[in-house]
Amino acid sequence: MKNASSLEQRLRSHLTGDVFFDAFNRGRYATDASFYQIMPEGVVVPRTMDEALQALAIVRDDGRIVTPRGGGTSQCGQTVNDGIVVDLSKHLNRIISLDVANRSCIVEPGIVLDDLNRQLRKHGLWFPVDVSTASRATIGGMAGNNSCGGRSLRYGTMRDNTLSMDAALADGTLLHFGEVPRDLAQVNSPEGGLKLFRDMLDLGKREAAEISDKFPKVQRRVGGYNLDALVPRNAPNNLAHLLVGSEGTLAFTTQVELKLWPVIRNKALGVCHFGSFYEAMDAAQHLVKLRPIAVELVDRTMIALGREIAMFQPIISAAVRGDPDAILVVEFAEEDQADNLARLKQLGELMADLGFGWDQPQRKWGGVVEIVEPALQTGIADFRAAGLNVMMSMKQEGKPVSFVEDCAVPLPHLADYTERLDAIFAKHGTRGTMYAHASEGCLHVRPVLNLKLEKDVKAMRAIAEETFEMVREYKGSHSGEHGDGLMRSEFHEAMFGARIVADFREVKAHFDPGNTLNPGKIVDPPKMDDRSLFRFSPDYRVGELKTVLDWSAYPGGGGGFQGAVEMCNNNGACRKLEGGVMCPSYRATRNEKDVTRGRANTLRLAISGQLGPDALASDEMMETLKLCVSCKACRHECPTGVDMAKMKIEVLAARATRHGLSLRDRLVGYLPRYLDLASRFAPIANWRNNSPLLRSLFETFVGISAKRTLPAFRRDTFRSDAAVFGPPDDREVVLFADTFNRGYERENLDAALEVLIAGGYRVHLPRPSDSTRPLCCGRTFLSAGLVDQARAELDRLVATYAPFAARGVPIVGLEPSCLLTLRDELLSLRSDPNAKQVSAQALLFEEFLVREAEAGRLSLPLGAVAAKAMVHGHCHQKSFGAFRPVEKVLRLVPDLDVETVESSCCGMAGAFGYGAETYQASIDMAELSLLPAIRRADPATLIVADGTSCRHQIKDGCGRTPLHVARVLAMSLNCAKSGSNNLSPAKE
Repeated sequence: MKNASSLEQRLRSHLTGDVFFDAFNRGRYATDASFYQIMPEGVVVPRTMDEALQALAIVRDDGRIVTPRGGGTSQCGQTVNDGIVVDLSKHLNRIISLDVANRSCIVEPGIVLDDLNRQLRKHGLWFPVDVSTASRATIGGMAGNNSCGGRSLRYGTMRDNTLSMDAALADGTLLHFGEVPRDLAQVNSPEGGLKLFRDMLDLGKREAAEISDKFPKVQRRVGGYNLDALVPRNAPNNLAHLLVGSEGTLAFTTQVELKLWPVIRNKALGVCHFGSFYEAMDAAQHLVKLRPIAVELVDRTMIALGREIAMFQPIISAAVRGDPDAILVVEFAEEDQADNLARLKQLGELMADLGFGWDQPQRKWGGVVEIVEPALQTGIADFRAAGLNVMMSMKQEGKPVSFVEDCAVPLPHLADYTERLDAIFAKHGTRGTMYAHASEGCLHVRPVLNLKLEKDVKAMRAIAEETFEMVREYKGSHSGEHGDGLMRSEFHEAMFGARIVADFREVKAHFDPGNTLNPGKIVDPPKMDDRSLFRFSPDYRVGELKTVLDWSAYPGGGGGFQGAVEMCNNNGACRKLEGGVMCPSYRATRNEKDVTRGRANTLRLAISGQLGPDALASDEMMETLKLCVSCKACRHECPTGVDMAKMKIEVLAARATRHGLSLRDRLVGYLPRYLDLASRFAPIANWRNNSPLLRSLFETFVGISAKRTLPAFRRDTFRSDAAVFGPPDDREVVLFADTFNRGYERENLDAALEVLIAGGYRVHLPRPSDSTRPLCCGRTFLSAGLVDQARAELDRLVATYAPFAARGVPIVGLEPSCLLTLRDELLSLRSDPNAKQVSAQALLFEEFLVREAEAGRLSLPLGAVAAKAMVHGHCHQKSFGAFRPVEKVLRLVPDLDVETVESSCCGMAGAFGYGAETYQASIDMAELSLLPAIRRADPATLIVADGTSCRHQIKDGCGRTPLHVARVLAMSLNCAKSGSNNLSPAKE
């Protein structure tokens, strides 16, 4: 075999897509959403399918193996191997053709399910295999696993909705797999393909009786190869169904033809409550008789965990009554909403007939909460879909582990099965979590184990063997949704018998005689508990690690930093392409390097020594984090709470300690210290903006893009001659004059002061006791890794504000990134009572006003200023659930239509957008949705953005001057005072 460098050179010379053979990039592809880790030899990201096939040929010629990969969300280790990984998700994601009349389409395998359905929706169609990972699962991966989704009761599995597949065999032969007559008459295929088809059909005929006897009679059977697709009773036989569920071991998929369905237009949900988990499971067999399209389980553990996650708290409050042991979410989706509502009524009657009532004792306590409001239905669906990650959000060494994850048993046995399963868990000293598809007897079941411990690995093995034996007793399937992979393949002989397993080997040998395609899955697998293949192998260690922030909420080295990093379970929610904010850099580049999951994996490998010494402060680590804009979206939107913005501070601090600071880092970090001096010499300090030569020199020597105009220094910065404004008897508030608004856009602070005084507040602008310089939150220092300097600034701020906070005076700020530092990083640097009190009183300007208005304490005489306002939310506002108050406070303005721009990060993100090497990525992020939306806006529409960076990005990208919400309210006040309605656009 040739060496790796030779193979790398050949691949690079023939492909235009990415080719990775370095340790950092290979490490990002060494894991999927299972607990396995296998370092690949290399990674290829082809731009075209021809390139993918060329890569396959080069790798085959070199004697290496190939593993195709989509979203990398497999639960059982399907997408990890030690050869060459081919990532199809970045470029091979098109709809090739769409036949609306016949409800079918042909797609490339890398297309993401949600992206496909977004494009289909305008035609009134969708692909209904709605897996919980729909925001990142690719069609190719779903076909490889024979995915099912929550509504398979109505729509069936991936196999049921796959019409045909085109694929390349390991030797490069391209074949079309679809329906064929058993005599293969008029099948257009090369001779080798016809022979393969004939051999498969002959195998199906020969083994028909054995297949009928040994294959479980449940829909949720996705284990092994689909030999039942080959038997004569299924004629004409669809040979694509043999590829579905084959986990990339038989052929390399090039395109998939899908069956489409009309979109669901009306829905009604019944949230059935149960005081007893057993009774909930027993009721499932009766509830399905009402013909819902889904019955989804959420257990007590998941409800409790969801109540601790900010994004799910309102949903649970609205949908869950009391303290149920389990709920079953029953979904009706007939064309006529009246039919759905009738079935919802029947559901309540059925629950009563089964003996359940709100006034019954615990075992029969329960009833139905009816959900007909679409937004709440969506929220419940999102919560259920996030079930896996919610379960994984436990901040402890032990986590719910997937290995008996999705066994399926006939519904009449479901209650007994779950009760016996709990007993097995208890026998081995653990407990389990359960959720998902009660409608088909397929529950996602995860016992809590710590796979770093040998005793827990032994317990896992024992639980698996006892559980699978019980599943066979019930004539169920040990693999009901998530496939086989490294996890369950070794149990096929016990499930199907030696003869069927020999048939699996025969199929593999016919398709892939050289064992080139993803070996070790389905056929000839390793032991599922081979710890050398684990993410946490026996020699996994995290050494001494000095950290600068408080990670004590987590276990492990670095004061808990290890545990925080290991919270990433690789499920890939950060790879979503629309909705929310996370992860803006991935949305712009589609690179695994630039997604939260990829960064977390790299950090884990680095701190455990798998990327060499000093990896945490290395250039490669900085390259990994280069496009992280510290938007904090992952903190809010990642269901396991991976906070990459905070982790990046640790890396920056480690790097600053080891390598020092660049000139740009110093200019950005120390801005609060020199801003007042620069303002005195504003014309000189601003020369750079007006000189092409200075712009060029700044790019060369400082790394600030010549394409950007820096914020202009001004002589009239915000300086208050008084420490307090307003009548002495008014309610008190502290106004935090942050560095950016104070130094660059004082109009915002002037406006906020005017609004607060008009609202009846006594406004304090306290000065620090040292009086050397204004207060600062330390944000710029944190962005450069200068944690000690940030702590010093926050110490000054806390000392100044603590007396006010102690007596409950709100601390109100305008700049989200600055004010919210007091709610976030402050508590990672200080945990004393003064810091906690200051943090608790910190409110954004609009949060404070909305709180006062809702309490009936705000009286602002406002007049009309414009017909419409378009609002862009700052990432940190969204991360802390602080964006809705912006919309609410703007709606206080008379006759103002408020429209929110559905956008991710603006891309400027502090100093990020000014970097010469990050400028283009900044623009790419803005162009995803924000800037196009602003350009479409009418000139008379107000553009509102509270973030300093956001306003600069919009100004640079569109030529529009956005306003802080404080200025809009001040304009409204002035209109009311003058008695005029100013419906013209603001001066720009």
